[in-house]
Amino acid sequence: MTLFVDGEKIEDAVIQEEVERLRAHHDRVFRDMSPREREAQLLDWSRENVIERVLLNQYVRKHGDRIPKAEVEAAFDRIKKRSESDEQLEKEFGTSDEGQIKDRIELNMKVERALEKVCSNLTGPSEDAVLKFYEENKKQFESPARIRVAHIVKHIDGRTDQATAYRIMKEVEDKLRNGAVFELLAAQYSDCPENGGDLGYIARGEMVEEFEDVVFNLGANEVSEVFRTRFGYHIAKLYDRKPALTPPLQEIRNEVIRELREQMRNKAVDDFVDRLKSKVEIKEA
Repeated sequence: MTLFVDGEKIEDAVIQEEVERLRAHHDRVFRDMSPREREAQLLDWSRENVIERVLLNQYVRKHGDRIPKAEVEAAFDRIKKRSESDEQLEKEFGTSDEGQIKDRIELNMKVERALEKVCSNLTGPSEDAVLKFYEENKKQFESPARIRVAHIVKHIDGRTDQATAYRIMKEVEDKLRNGAVFELLAAQYSDCPENGGDLGYIARGEMVEEFEDVVFNLGANEVSEVFRTRFGYHIAKLYDRKPALTPPLQEIRNEVIRELREQMRNKAVDDFVDRLKSKVEIKEA
């Protein structure tokens, strides 16, 4: 089946290029879907993206502002400078022809300016909208619970085998039970001796799971027994806990307003594209 947008033929290869462009992010976000469902959704979204892009291009070719040649040339120079090579530039635009690349740049600039006009009359969100968004999305702004923890670690690697690493760490554990200072032992025995083994404040998800399962269950100033992770053997000490905190609205008001303005802009663009869709024929043949 071939896609036509207001009579303009869209090659299947264009849609497949969009599929591959979106694939990595899409598959990561929707990894819980079955492979068949995920692929079907990816194809559908890619098709819609291409249709919308074609509609916008068609619109600005007829109604877009004229872009001065000097602005196009300047934009081309900036893009060329940031490209690592001519091959990268060709890959980005699908051609090595400078004239065609400049035509693409000019078209993109026309689209950007058309969308700026679409959004030019948007006003800022109301105070009620700001408060409502904050109340409904507090989790989004929450700072996670954190702990300050230190560890003594003996890696299992080419220098230290498993049996030796475990023996050394059991010796350290005995010294701690007999009153030795944790930070001094870290400086003497640990493969990561900096700052007495202090890792600072960490949240869940920042360290390997085996490590977090132990340290997040320690009490204040409690020292763990020897335990194993994929890196080797550890002894950990917990210094402090900070609970999860949600900042008050006044501290993140600007962030909330930016988010709402972006939502308003996206809706204005979506509505504009929907109006373009309603005026043309989109079919497969």
